[in-house]
Amino acid sequence: MTSPASPSPPIHAIISRLSRLLFCLAGWQVETSAPDLPKFVAIGAPHTSNWDAVVMLFIALILRLRIYWIGKHTLFRPPFGGVLRALGGIPLNRDSTRNAVGQAVDFLNAQECAILVIAPEGTRRRTAHWKTGFYYIAQGAGIPVVLGYVDYRRKRCGLGPAIMPSGDIEADMAIIRDFYCDKTPRHPEKMSEITLPPR
Repeated sequence: MTSPASPSPPIHAIISRLSRLLFCLAGWQVETSAPDLPKFVAIGAPHTSNWDAVVMLFIALILRLRIYWIGKHTLFRPPFGGVLRALGGIPLNRDSTRNAVGQAVDFLNAQECAILVIAPEGTRRRTAHWKTGFYYIAQGAGIPVVLGYVDYRRKRCGLGPAIMPSGDIEADMAIIRDFYCDKTPRHPEKMSEITLPPR
């Protein structure tokens, strides 16, 4: 099976080992391996600090994964647009008639291998519920959701189980909630409720 992990020339192996060493020196450990999946949506949670993105970057470097993320299209204007794209940024055009979920699905469908990282909380502040775009993107693209996590209490992180959206979002969200119930964010008081928005 094709994997989203980067190929393994010497430079990638060196970067991976160096990243793991630096991470270990900081007291952290990636405790999982890369899923053997060509494409998936990776949840980045819990998200209460800018440091969460740094930890996720180390996960990608250590596991040799090429990750993508979504940003507002105006962020990708010169002079930094090329750099942001090189770092995995995908411009989301909010003026388009195609909604955000549809644009993300189009991107994933056009890729042979891709990992799209999404923080369902959408902010570092506490919220009453998660945004559900990650679920509908995965469902629309016909790919799994992988539960990426950061646990500041144990200084452990990684990529947890893969869940294929069943169409019963309430049942699937209950599984996701159970997984994250023992994961401690950097700022626990800012952790959002892992629940669906009101209908």
